[in-house]
Amino acid sequence: MAESMRGLKRSHRCTEVSSADIGSTVTVMGWVQRRRNLGSLIFIDLRDRSGLLQIVFDENSVGSDGFAKAETLRSEYVIAVVGKIQKRSAAVNENLKTGDIEVIAESLRILSESDTPPFHIEENSQTKDEIRLKYRYLDLRRPDLQRNLMLRSKVAYLMRDFMAKEGFIEIETPVLTKSTPEGARDYLVPSRVHPGSFYALPQSPQLFKQLLMCSGYDRYFQIVKCFRDEDLRADRQPEFTQVDLEMSFVTQEDIMDMLEGYIQRLYREIKGIEIGKMPRLTYREAMERYGSDKPDTRFEMEIINLSEQVKGTSFPVFADALANGGSVRCIVAKDAAATLTRKAIDKLTEQAKGIGAKGLAYIRWADEKPNCSFAKFMSEEELEGLLNFLGCQQGDVVLIVADKDRVVLPVLGQLRLTLGKQLGLIPEGKYNFLWITEFPFFEWDEESQSWLAMHHPFTMPLEECLPYIDSDPGSVRAQAYDMVVNGVELLSGSIRITDYELQQKMFEALGLTEEEIEAKFGFLVDAYKYGAPPHGGAALGLDRIVMTMCGCDNLRDVVAFPKVQNASELMSQCPSPVDKKSLDELAIAVTEFEKDE
Repeated sequence: MAESMRGLKRSHRCTEVSSADIGSTVTVMGWVQRRRNLGSLIFIDLRDRSGLLQIVFDENSVGSDGFAKAETLRSEYVIAVVGKIQKRSAAVNENLKTGDIEVIAESLRILSESDTPPFHIEENSQTKDEIRLKYRYLDLRRPDLQRNLMLRSKVAYLMRDFMAKEGFIEIETPVLTKSTPEGARDYLVPSRVHPGSFYALPQSPQLFKQLLMCSGYDRYFQIVKCFRDEDLRADRQPEFTQVDLEMSFVTQEDIMDMLEGYIQRLYREIKGIEIGKMPRLTYREAMERYGSDKPDTRFEMEIINLSEQVKGTSFPVFADALANGGSVRCIVAKDAAATLTRKAIDKLTEQAKGIGAKGLAYIRWADEKPNCSFAKFMSEEELEGLLNFLGCQQGDVVLIVADKDRVVLPVLGQLRLTLGKQLGLIPEGKYNFLWITEFPFFEWDEESQSWLAMHHPFTMPLEECLPYIDSDPGSVRAQAYDMVVNGVELLSGSIRITDYELQQKMFEALGLTEEEIEAKFGFLVDAYKYGAPPHGGAALGLDRIVMTMCGCDNLRDVVAFPKVQNASELMSQCPSPVDKKSLDELAIAVTEFEKDE
């Protein structure tokens, strides 16, 4: 039976004691990590969120009853120990913060017993994700996850401190909002009071923060939950946390400089790393060099345009791509011929086809003479000239894609990342930040055969692009900017449109009717009629910032209770059906459906 804490007060967390406390009596509490019974002595590794502390039970110190109680301890029992700090009698454990000391127990209370856990609570657990997430409350006891969540807390604290010093006001915006689906699907909440009508959970506070600028608050921020009903991946959850901000009477440069300052402080105070001035690439430069608008620049292997070099070739794949306004481009994997065998290249070809390419041409220079997949369409002199242009040597592999740029660039970008990992080209512990600017305002959607806003329809175009809104939408570039680190987008922002007529024109260019504009955005557009200041802002992905700082590959490792691939939560088993009475109160009828087996 569990014992009471009555009369006890914890004096220290496990790693808050040190050799400076030798001779002092302390009260520590936590979970039993490990128990070792040596007959006359029992050793317990006590764990709390700070780390481990060795407890020694000696019958001479704890008494016969206390020693007998210690013999019953098992993994994950919750205990309280009063004892004296002494220098560790055995060898010092260099791997522990408290490896040079131990506590000689004088009294023991078992505050809570534990069943045998379904997996061992240890760092870097190899237990299947499904089991760990089902018992997430146990998984969260692991030291590595606890460090991640404590780091997350510090990131949020530093954000609030930084923003306060920069003159920002923290304002909460509504969670129950109007549905204005743009891009991802909304999560809808039915209204009991208004049957047949629905709120939406916010995909972002975008409209409200712009209204706050119209209301004169000058600088706004909040750490806010957002919701998007979209397919999950490693860096995406259906509910996520972002640091949302907006500023009035500023330029794009002002916003970017301020955000750089925050990231620099964050890395300086948490990781002891100085982040210098962040380089900038336009969207077009990033795509042409790296095949991505969030490039990982920790390694080279940039994309090279071969269109001029293969102009006039008889190779149909190249010739057709060029004739149709496309390009021929490649990446060069230096000294990779031993790794990139023909079989390995075939796998890369399948990957390229899966992304959208028709195929993958290659030159593999493993032996004295290069092996070229299109050799019969090129003379030895032409091939030699091509290799010289690329600076290739024996041992190198060239991978080539020919098609429209919208296919060629992202395919080579993905292959570049794959090869970076396969060939061990990506250095650990390095953080390469950069800004991506001048995004296209519009992107063509093949499914709807219409232009869509790449960011959102409130983004301000570059002034020099305003004449092209009607005549050449694809040429319009936006005052939009993303911060990227190591191939991960950390934040996205833009300068906003505040001119009523220009905003109407942009809506029209996106194919929105007057009725649609009024239904979705009428209240914001109306606000522009009453003196809207120039403003802009950004949203930082708090989850992603923490993920990159921790060196994790998945957001689940920095979120307390995450969802899995199908947007369900394994521990509480949500989403789940609700009873008919609740549905009737909301005037909702559920269509019968067959569950997937």
